[in-house]
Amino acid sequence: MTNKSELEHLDEKKIEQSHLDDVIELVKTTEDRLKSHLEIAERDLEVINNAFDDIHVGMDGDAISFDAALSIHQQQQMLDERNNSWQQNRQRLDILKRLEKTPYFARLDFQEKGEPKRETIYIGMSSLTDQNDHFLIYDWRAPISSIYYDGNLGEVHYQSPDGDQEVDLFLKRQFLIENGKITSFFDTQETIGDQMLLEVLDEKSSTHMKGIVKTIQKEQNKIIRNTDSKLLFVQGAAGSGKTSAILQRIAYLLYRYRGNLTSSQVVMFSPNMLFNDYIKDVLPEMGEQNMVQMTFIQYVARRLPNLSVETLAEKFEHDENSNQKQVSKFVADNEFFKILTNYSELLNQSGISFRDLKFQGKTFISKEKISEIYYSFGQQYNLGNRLDATVERLIKMLHRKIGAEMRSKWVQERIENLSQEELQALYNTADQEFKSGDNERKFLARKIVTKTMQKVYNQINHLRFINVSANYLHFLQAVSKVADLSKYDITNEQWDKYVNEFIEDMNNKRISMNNITPYLYLYDLITGKHGELDMKFVFIDEIQDYTPFQLAYLKFKFPRARYTMLGDLNQSIFTKKNSQTLLSEVQSLFNADETKVVQLTHSYRSTKQITNYTKSILTNGQKIEPFNRDGDLPNVIMSDSIKGSVARVVDQLQKNYEQNFTTAIITKTLEEAVALQKDLQQQEVPATLIKSENQRLAAGTIVLPSYLAKGLEFDAVIVWDASKDKFDEDEQQLIYTITSRAMHKLTITAIGELSQLLQRIPEKYYTVE
Repeated sequence: MTNKSELEHLDEKKIEQSHLDDVIELVKTTEDRLKSHLEIAERDLEVINNAFDDIHVGMDGDAISFDAALSIHQQQQMLDERNNSWQQNRQRLDILKRLEKTPYFARLDFQEKGEPKRETIYIGMSSLTDQNDHFLIYDWRAPISSIYYDGNLGEVHYQSPDGDQEVDLFLKRQFLIENGKITSFFDTQETIGDQMLLEVLDEKSSTHMKGIVKTIQKEQNKIIRNTDSKLLFVQGAAGSGKTSAILQRIAYLLYRYRGNLTSSQVVMFSPNMLFNDYIKDVLPEMGEQNMVQMTFIQYVARRLPNLSVETLAEKFEHDENSNQKQVSKFVADNEFFKILTNYSELLNQSGISFRDLKFQGKTFISKEKISEIYYSFGQQYNLGNRLDATVERLIKMLHRKIGAEMRSKWVQERIENLSQEELQALYNTADQEFKSGDNERKFLARKIVTKTMQKVYNQINHLRFINVSANYLHFLQAVSKVADLSKYDITNEQWDKYVNEFIEDMNNKRISMNNITPYLYLYDLITGKHGELDMKFVFIDEIQDYTPFQLAYLKFKFPRARYTMLGDLNQSIFTKKNSQTLLSEVQSLFNADETKVVQLTHSYRSTKQITNYTKSILTNGQKIEPFNRDGDLPNVIMSDSIKGSVARVVDQLQKNYEQNFTTAIITKTLEEAVALQKDLQQQEVPATLIKSENQRLAAGTIVLPSYLAKGLEFDAVIVWDASKDKFDEDEQQLIYTITSRAMHKLTITAIGELSQLLQRIPEKYYTVE
């Protein structure tokens, strides 16, 4: 028998479905109207393009009349305007198609202070108005929508363009809608009800991240809508929604500052290219263009196309085997950044290395002469304008050289041997006339010498006369003289070894990750480059794997930007224990009153059982609070041999498959991943090996090394070979990162004996098989 409250709920559902049907009908009508606008715009573009072609066909010879030029300009403007309009309408149509399936996800009933009537609004991915400009759906980023994320029932405040507003909130209703039908709805007093969260979190993982704005938590909303801080530092536990909050923050900023901010003025540094691929659909789903997105390695490596830069795999392997850990720590530190900055100031007096400028294989201007010119400018010059003045002087010398070279024997011979076709290419016009043969010879001589000297001109303009690697080497050699290395537990022999490794790498056209950032920083100081001034927002994900030097360099490169840095200091793969001091070092780059630190302690990704297990790995980790979502205890599979362990993995994969879980098998190193995939192939188990960050995530079972798993999540994770002595004490953050990728199922394999790091986890948190 149905009770009264159930009947009321069913009636409410009918009323809400009827409202939803009306909204969807309006969405479809708007779509049809937009489609007809798009068809008209496409026809207009075709007409303008054809008219454009007619103008070009009508041009006679090389001369273009003023009227024709004006007509071209006007046509181009029309074309640009129509193109823009077409693009915007196309984008809007994509949004409407998404609204047709799920127009909104929340309803709020409230009364504004001082207003006589209650209001009802619905919140969705994008706004929608009727013919009278009455809002049927409010964009989730609109000021009033923050009530949904921040407020419980009762008195609620929100920030609008007119300042602080107060409302009395009576109803907060959350909907789950699929293909235009309400599957369920909940009335809640909380910000986001647990029931809604559970529905969303129980979904399966996919190869691309989804933008879920209906479950933004109160603490995440503070991150998304922060517009005051020069530095917003987000420390979040694994699975706390850091990355989704940041992508939603970018969407919010593009909405909030529309007209003054474009996606090309927002850059995001992500941990690897796999991650870039994983998140690429999130912003377009919210109706925004993707920001500039790259890894830090990509950013620095693109400036050194002739050098091979150490890869993530090489760095991971190198760090594993290095006995130069103190040196690596020193060159990655803020102190090293200061030493290099101070050293560059000494270069105003002396010390910069130059290269000879050559012309036709002979020295045209010697490096000694360039140095003499460079240091001939007075003390009032700094490195940047000293170089500008040197370039100006060198170009004047080049012009004088052109005049002298025109009388050279090789030029006269070249003129004598010109074919008719080559002559025509040198003349300004087809029927160019000269007063005399001598004038013609002078004209041709200048053209030939100028063209031949273009290479020298390019060398001067592109500053190729600076010997960048020699300058950096001189700096490295000077470090032991300007800094007390013993303070950093480094001997002179260790430092000399580091310098020699740099020389060896340069001879082999290679550069390490330790050296590339200081190398570029010194070059930027010498050349007076002031960074990219147009960039307004910089986002840095997985901050714990950046060094203080890299962060100081990024601050130098984007001096006018506001920074959002996010990560989990418990997941440091490359910087390990150094990550714990990273927050204080980053804050030292910004004013205290312009800095905000937000802690996200709730972990939503994994079940309660997995979160309890993973947080027990950490001895001094941040407080991590699991979300109350139940699942199986993690299982530890012990075997006597690799062969036996592979067989057990195959069994576990079958169990995961029966639960519709996709599985990632995560190994410590790339070598292990390659070997394991071969073993699985021999067992006829299909698995995709992800061995490079340039690959895309594939559907089905994947095998990947630990350092490529950053930021990703999977239904099930199998940790391969967590045996005794496999992970050092300072690698607890690495094993925490691996295990915390799992959403629903976590399996750990070991051969012989379990890793000491995992033996200390309380037995109540796992089962042994």
